[in-house]
Amino acid sequence: MNEILSQEKSIYIQIREMIENDILRDILLEEERVPSTNELARAYSINPATAAQGVNLLLADGILYKHRGIGMFVATGAKKKIMEKRKKNFYDDYVKRLVAEAKSLGIMKEELIAMIAAEGAPEQVFR
Repeated sequence: MNEILSQEKSIYIQIREMIENDILRDILLEEERVPSTNELARAYSINPATAAQGVNLLLADGILYKHRGIGMFVATGAKKKIMEKRKKNFYDDYVKRLVAEAKSLGIMKEELIAMIAAEGAPEQVFR
């Protein structure tokens, strides 16, 4: 977790996303301890309550769980949950708009697929 916080979105959202990214990249593994809110606050020079907000979102989503007196840990199945959530968001945020714009421009399915392939999309996109 060595990313830099930006002004683009709320800090607590960035904390949540950084932890999620570390889980997706296998930097944080299932059943592994994650940094405490105080550790996050020190690392990013932020208020511990702000760090706690981000962590609490992950706790509420079942991505993390608490062991009283020991710390917070990555839940079993966390990586899969994050991937499913992000795939849904990707579909909602990008694919729907892309298809709507393609329709308005009269772009046919094959032409759209060819455009995506020309951009160097990985093969798994077309399975």
